[in-house]
Amino acid sequence: MAIRKRAWTAPDGSEKTAWLVDYKDQAGKRRAKQFARKKDAEAWRVGAAWQVSQGVHTADSQSVTVAAAADLWIKKAEAEGRERGTIAQYGQLARKHIVPFLGAEKLSRLTRPAIEAYRDELIATRSKAMAGKAVRALSSILTEAQRRGLVAQNVASGVKVIRQARERAKITIPDKTELKAILDAASDDLRPMLLTAILTGLRSSELRGLRWSDIDLKRGRLSVNQRADKFGEIGPPKSGAGYRTIPIGQALVKELTAWKLRCPKGPEGLAFPNTEGGVQQYGHLLRRKFLPLQVKAGVCDPVIEDGKPKLDKKSLPTMQARYGFHALRHAAASAWIKQKIDLKRLQVWIGHESIQLTLDTYGHLITDASGDAAIIAASQAELLA
Repeated sequence: MAIRKRAWTAPDGSEKTAWLVDYKDQAGKRRAKQFARKKDAEAWRVGAAWQVSQGVHTADSQSVTVAAAADLWIKKAEAEGRERGTIAQYGQLARKHIVPFLGAEKLSRLTRPAIEAYRDELIATRSKAMAGKAVRALSSILTEAQRRGLVAQNVASGVKVIRQARERAKITIPDKTELKAILDAASDDLRPMLLTAILTGLRSSELRGLRWSDIDLKRGRLSVNQRADKFGEIGPPKSGAGYRTIPIGQALVKELTAWKLRCPKGPEGLAFPNTEGGVQQYGHLLRRKFLPLQVKAGVCDPVIEDGKPKLDKKSLPTMQARYGFHALRHAAASAWIKQKIDLKRLQVWIGHESIQLTLDTYGHLITDASGDAAIIAASQAELLA
């Protein structure tokens, strides 16, 4: 790579100079990059020479900005038919957590130290969970750009946001008294769905997409073959592990048999539709039904503002629901674990892609005091015999 001085006369008649680095990239194509100062040209030449030798150099003229690459990433997801919720999440990550920091930067100018600094700034201004999502999204953007030939390497690969186990949100599980209170307070039309959630561990999207054809009341089992996203669109489960069959007991069979007779009919044959037989909207289910139901059932806590309970117009404490809908899924898993379900079966019934995810989520619930005592006694006898 050679550095040479370039001089020319500007339109206003002034004399201009610059330093030009002439070089060939890894494909043998001649390229040039201009700098105002010689020392900047020399510093860039050193890095570029190493990149060319490693086959990871991308000329600025071949590159695009991070913002443009993010748009291409989102458009690819749209072309592949990804769910609207997923595409919306991609857009939000790019718009709020990537472009404000790196949007104007060309991919060819990104470096590993720059990505590490970006990660540190995210951690300082966002939760670790959100910072991790943004860093992973950036890595996916660069992977797609690399596939398109817009950059030769993914400098975000390997950059991670490490979360300690103590920093991860602990799952909250309603106890039996709370579950009974919720079911007792539920309307006749809502109770079947809640009971199904509690006894099968289905996600809210799976419940809203469940069809009567997926429920075998005679054999006592139901299958998950589709789901409804937050926009109410029916589609396949998010992963292969989402397809599964779960046995159901007589209490749920009896509840569903009675509900089927009065369930609103619709073209999709949904088991838990809205009043017109269509897909229930998740926001409506949560905000208009499940959360107010908990307050009605007394499964709630006061809203705290400035260290004091917030009061309503009647000077009474404003109450808020204690659990999200996902807590019912945790209740099912917890009940199965208490019955000493094996890990593989728990993974299948709950619909996790890996047994590691199941362990990370529910491992702290898996205890066996009597079994532990037996193991300790046997090992002690073996070692001290």
